[in-house]
Amino acid sequence: MMMGTFPPTADKWAMSFHYPNFYNDMWRIYGRVFFDDADYFRVEDEKRFDPERIRAFMFERGIASCPTVKQAIRETGNASDKNLTVVTRVDLDSILPQVPQVKTLFTTGGKATEVLMSLLETPPAKSKYPKTNQSMDYPYQWQTDEQTSSVNDLTLYRLPSTSRAYPLALDKKVAAYREFFEKMGKL
Repeated sequence: MMMGTFPPTADKWAMSFHYPNFYNDMWRIYGRVFFDDADYFRVEDEKRFDPERIRAFMFERGIASCPTVKQAIRETGNASDKNLTVVTRVDLDSILPQVPQVKTLFTTGGKATEVLMSLLETPPAKSKYPKTNQSMDYPYQWQTDEQTSSVNDLTLYRLPSTSRAYPLALDKKVAAYREFFEKMGKL
């Protein structure tokens, strides 16, 4: 399950779906990784992606998507996670039962990783968080009284941010995502 943080302000949306900003490279990366075509999910020459095509693809490949943040304040009005104040984090107790086959969570940057780590019963020090392109066991515990065991023996991978502000060349981001999806048996 892909887990990012929070969408940009609505004026930056090119579609009503995850990673809605046309200038974020998420769907270009997916296009290159799976179809060797950065514009695979793009709507012709328009500055937007096709959310229905993306949904169908993700369903077909068994890739779920969920933000780590339900409510946030964007302190500067831009899409930077650096100035994102988290108000309400994701409720994994309600999400994970909807995707019982999920074994791996993957984050698309540092803030999403930080939010997921904060959900652990004993959150590790930041120095123990997975670095970009690394993974770790993710021993999430149910927060409700009804459940007491770990969920699915989850693994958490941290992938590079798809933001163009993240200082990594697109080819290197594509390579990182391709390697991850190969490990996951999705390619």
